[in-house]
Amino acid sequence: MATDMTAKTTYDFDQMLSSAREAYGEELMKMADEGLDFVFTYSDNVAASSATGKFVAKYPDRCFNFGIAEPNQVGASAGLALAGEIVFSQVFGPFLPLRAADQIHTDIAYNDVNVRLIGTHSGVTAGGGPTHNDIADLALYRAIPNLMICVPADADQCTKIVRKSMEYEGPMIIRIARGAEPNVYKDTDYEYEFGKAITTKSGNDMSIISCGSSVYWSLMAARILEEKGVNCRVIDMHTVKPLDVEAILNCAEETPLIMTVEEASINGGLGSAVAEVLAENSWGGKFKRIGLPDEFAVLGDPMEIYAYYGMDPESIAKSALELLEK
Repeated sequence: MATDMTAKTTYDFDQMLSSAREAYGEELMKMADEGLDFVFTYSDNVAASSATGKFVAKYPDRCFNFGIAEPNQVGASAGLALAGEIVFSQVFGPFLPLRAADQIHTDIAYNDVNVRLIGTHSGVTAGGGPTHNDIADLALYRAIPNLMICVPADADQCTKIVRKSMEYEGPMIIRIARGAEPNVYKDTDYEYEFGKAITTKSGNDMSIISCGSSVYWSLMAARILEEKGVNCRVIDMHTVKPLDVEAILNCAEETPLIMTVEEASINGGLGSAVAEVLAENSWGGKFKRIGLPDEFAVLGDPMEIYAYYGMDPESIAKSALELLEK
């Protein structure tokens, strides 16, 4: 069942920004200082001044730099895991799913090894345009056996995933953005569990199921809807695979309308996963997916792109009202 965190979320966007990239680097440092045994592989996007860069400087013997050879990095990470190591492997944006797809599939997933692949700059946050937008990854990852997919809603949740992954047997993807994302959880003292969605806001008029930074935009949309008399439930589906089917079916049973919001391609991602569950359970309510359309995204600042494709809070709320009126 989804965990209810309704009273512990925040809407304070201006005061609550943080970076999952920085937070997870700090968590690696803490875990190493505590004596936990793991190694780290990385490509050329780790700055010396970043938290991860400081970790590399302090623990050089357990860190391996592969430059711009991401497929080699992922393959070598599998080798290190087969030798008995727990491996954290940071790869830039689309280079993880697109350049290293074979190594993820055959070296990591097929061997079912303890590698935590951290894909940064997800969605359209890279700022490098269509060639650097990481939007097709969820569709690929979902089709690969043995591969857990985690999409933390904020920086603190990312650290919880990194910490908890030390106890997990098998490979996983940790999908994070570029940096400076809004925090979702004001009170971070909550129990995180893989595969168990979190209800960040209760409501029975409709449900929004989201993941990653889109959880915050969904909460903001829910606030707009609340001002218009619509009581909207918001679900943080932080684990896209395995999916919390029970949480989805609870939404289907208790609300007449379900929307999904994600910063990924509309094809094959969270929305598709939720739709599959609803269709297989013969749900007859209204459903809509919000995400990036089947095209190469326009070039611009992430916030501008969100508004362009209807992924900002105002557009999400507008889509919900239109669906409710049908």
